[in-house]
Amino acid sequence: MDSKVFGQFVAKIRKERGMTQAELGELIGVTDKAISRWERGVSHS
Repeated sequence: MDSKVFGQFVAKIRKERGMTQAELGELIGVTDKAISRWERGVSHS
């Protein structure tokens, strides 16, 4: 799965659940900055 597709998937699911990037990050143990990068397709490593 490429970075843009992964990011779109993360953003879609997060928004469907009514979560902020910070809330999702806290839930899975990463920063909100990491979630932002994923959603923008910058990196998912």
